[in-house]
Amino acid sequence: MISLKLINKKLFAGILTLALVSCSDPWSDRENNGDDNLNITLTEAIANTPETSKFAELLAQSGYDEILAGSKTYTVFVPTNDAMAQVDASLLNTPEKVTAFVQNHITLTAYSSVRDNASEKIKMLGPKYLLFKGTATIGDATILTSDKYAKNGVFHIINKSLAPKKNIWEYINSQTASSAMSNYLVSLNELNIYDSDITAKENAIPGALADSLSNSFLKNVYNVNNEKNTYTLFLMEDDGYSTEVDKLKPYLNKSTADLTATYSRYFTVRDMVFPKAYMPNELPNELTTRFGVKVTIDKTQIIGDPIVLSNGVVYRMKKVDVPLKDRLVTTKIEGENNVSFSPSNLRSKIFYREQKDLNDIFFKDVMVYNSGVSLFQLNYRATDLFSITYKVYWRAVNINNYSSNATVFQQRLAVGRVFRDGIEYPNEVIKDFGLKNVEIGVYDDVYLGEFTLTNAQDIDRITLYGANTTTVGNNTMILDYLKFVPDVK
Repeated sequence: MISLKLINKKLFAGILTLALVSCSDPWSDRENNGDDNLNITLTEAIANTPETSKFAELLAQSGYDEILAGSKTYTVFVPTNDAMAQVDASLLNTPEKVTAFVQNHITLTAYSSVRDNASEKIKMLGPKYLLFKGTATIGDATILTSDKYAKNGVFHIINKSLAPKKNIWEYINSQTASSAMSNYLVSLNELNIYDSDITAKENAIPGALADSLSNSFLKNVYNVNNEKNTYTLFLMEDDGYSTEVDKLKPYLNKSTADLTATYSRYFTVRDMVFPKAYMPNELPNELTTRFGVKVTIDKTQIIGDPIVLSNGVVYRMKKVDVPLKDRLVTTKIEGENNVSFSPSNLRSKIFYREQKDLNDIFFKDVMVYNSGVSLFQLNYRATDLFSITYKVYWRAVNINNYSSNATVFQQRLAVGRVFRDGIEYPNEVIKDFGLKNVEIGVYDDVYLGEFTLTNAQDIDRITLYGANTTTVGNNTMILDYLKFVPDVK
C-alpha cells in the first residue's frame, strides 16, 4: 500500500521541478541549446545577422566591434537596417556622435527578456539610462526578436534606434533664446539665491556636471541634469510666466527691484518641476511641490505633444495659474528643531519627547523642565518668509511636566533678533507676543497674534522664553510646533 505521505512528497517534488524550469533564466540556460552563435562573439553574431548589418558597420566605425569581441558580458539592442535608415544624418556626422549613438545601444552584463524585475532602468555605456519594460520594450523601441545569444552576451533586435536624447537640463539650455523661463533657469549658473549657493559656485569643479553642483535651481530644487532619476517640468510660455512672476512680486519685496524680480522668478520656477515622469495618461489634475505648494494642472493649457527626454518629460504650457493662497505656503517650525538654547550649559533640562495625540497618533515635541533659571530660551530660525502679514499659532500640549499633576504655566514668543554678541536689543524685536498661558490638555493650535514683514527675508532668531521665575513647574516650557500662516487677502 502506498502511503499518502509518499504521494505528497512526489507531488511536491514534481511541482518544485516545474517551478524551477518555468522560472529559469534563459541566459543561464543558453549552453547546449544548439545555437551556433554561442561559439562566436557579439560582434560576429551581429555582423552575421543580415537585418543588422548597418549597425554592425557602426560598431566597426566606432571601435566598439573590438569591445564587443572582448571577454566581458554585454547586452546590445540592435536596430534593424530599416530602423537605421530612419536615423537623422546629423546624429552621426562626427566620430563623437557615432560613439555616443553606439554607446546608447549597449549595456554591461546580460539582460534577457526574462528577468526578475519586469521593469527596470539600466545604465547604458554612455551617460544615459533606458527603461527596459516587460519583455518587449526598451526606451521607446519595441523588441522584434529577443534573446539572441553569443558567447559573451545577448542581443535583441529592435524596430527603431535608441539615439541618445537630451535630458531636461540640456533641453532647457537649448531653449534660452526663445523662452524667458529657460533663460532665467540657466542664469542661475551665475545668480545666487542662498548664501550656500555662493560657496557651491566657488568650490565647483569645471566640467559637464558643474551646473548640478552650483546652479541654484539644480542644487536647491531638483537636479534635472541627473540622468538616473526622472522628472516632469512645466515650461511656461513668456506671457504666462510673466503673469506668475508679477503676481509674486508684492510678496517677495527686496531691497531693489532687480532682487525682487530675481526672487519672484525663482519662487515661480521652483514650483514647476516634480519628481517622476508623468506621461499624458498618467498626468494628475493636481501635484504638490516639494515646498508644499499645490499646483493644479490645467491640461487645456498644454501646447502640443509632451517632449520626452532622457530623464523625464517637459510640457510646454501657455500658463500655469497658481493661486496666491496655494503659492504662499505656511511656515511650520517644529519645536524639537531648536537651533540653540540658553543657558547653554543646561542641556540636561531639555527633553525631546514622543507623545500620542487624542487619536493615538505619535508626534514629537520639546519640553524644558526644572531648569532652575528664569527666562530660559529655545531659539529657532525661519527661512523664505514672504513680505506679508503672518498670523502666528503654537501647539503646546501640556499633559505631563514630571510632577504628579500637570500645572498651567506661561511662556512667550518673540519673533526677531533679540540678542547680538551676547547683548539684548529689545527694539529690534519684530513682534513680542507676551506671556501666554499653556493650559492643560489642549491639543489644538492656539492663536498668538500677528506680525508684518515689509521685506521678504529669513528670520534667524525666533525665541521661546520661559516665565520669569525659578519655581519648578511654573518655569516649564513645551512646544510641539509654531505656525506662521500668511494672511492672503
